[in-house]
Parts: sequence; structure tokens; C-alpha cells
Amino acid sequence: MTDASQAAPRKFTFDLVFEEGAPAPTQYKRLYTAEEAERLAAAARAEGAAMAANEAKAQAARALSSLAESARAALATLAAAAHEHRAGAAELALAAARKIADAACERFPEAPLQAALAALAREIEASPKLIVKVQADLLDTLQAALNETAESIGYSGQIIAKTDPALPAAAFLLDWGDGSAAFDPAAAAARVAEALEGALAAEGLHAEALPPLPSDLTHEAKDG
Repeated sequence: MTDASQAAPRKFTFDLVFEEGAPAPTQYKRLYTAEEAERLAAAARAEGAAMAANEAKAQAARALSSLAESARAALATLAAAAHEHRAGAAELALAAARKIADAACERFPEAPLQAALAALAREIEASPKLIVKVQADLLDTLQAALNETAESIGYSGQIIAKTDPALPAAAFLLDWGDGSAAFDPAAAAARVAEALEGALAAEGLHAEALPPLPSDLTHEAKDG
């Protein structure tokens, strides 16, 4: 006799899970049609292309970042080189200007004094007397130039030319009572060089316009 409590035999179906209530394993399709295979291949190709594109973008971003860092380093070097070039060019130009100015003062010693008189015409026009001090060897040369310039600017006062051995070559001193003005080529060149050096130092590595250089003529007004 057969025991009723014994479970009836069941056909083996090659299941992977034998526990009651356990979730069934994922079923994979083993056979695909040509259309399905083509779709799967296309999806795989698209996924691979997307991954390759993302990787290319990441590589491009890394390359651009590296390029930017290199450019920043190069720009700093170029800025320093440009500043050094500007400073060297300015020093060369200043040296050339000194040579030209020295030659001009030697060839035309009266020119700075005539220019000063023309610039100060409005200030000295009411003064009855103008005292001019120069080196002794320039006194005769400048006297005629003083008279000519005074006539051209309409100055009718008395011009008294005196010698001052302490004055350097081409230097002079003007005194018209209410004020005075002086010119010293060496001192003027030193002031220009100092101003240029200060401007280049302040400019640093920034290509900004240089401030105007100071006037060569020092002018003082006297209290009346």
C-alpha cells in the first residue's frame, strides 16, 4: 500500500532554486532573432560610443587644464621678459638722449636760456629788472641772445648779466625779483633718470603708461 502522507513524485525540471517561497531566478533568453540581435548590437555600439565620447571629453578637459597651467606659467615669464626689455630700451634711450643733449648744449649754449625766457615771458614782463647768472665763458655769447629774446617777447626791462663760477656748463640762473628759475643740465638729467627709474619700478610687470617726466626748469616764486 502507498502511504498517503508521502508526496507524489514530481518531474525534474532542472530548477536552480528548490526552497519554497524563494524568488525565481532571472530567466535569460537563449535564442534571439536576427532583428533582436541587431538591436542588441546597436545598443552595445551606442553604449560603447558614449563611453568613448565621455572618455575623450575627460581627456580633452585634462589637456585643456594642463595647457592653461602651462600658459599661465609662460605668461609670467613673458611678462618678466617684456618688462626687462622695456627697462633696457628706456635706459638705452635715456643714454642716447643725454649724449644728444650734451652735444646740443655745447653747440647751442644759449638755447636753454632763450627757451626759459620765452616760457617765463608773462611772469617777467612787469619786472623792471632781470638778473641772469652764467659761466664767465658764456657771458659774451649769451648777451646778444638775451637782447634778441627780450625784444621778441616784448620785455622792456633792464637785463643784467653776471658771471657765477659755481655754475656748471650751460647752466644759468634767472632772478626777476618776484621769482627765480634755474637750469642745470646735469641735475636735469639726474631728475629725468630718477623719474624714469621710479616709473619702471612702479610699473612692475604691468604694461601701463609711464607718468610724465618732470620739467628741466626749476621755478620758484618769491613772496612779495
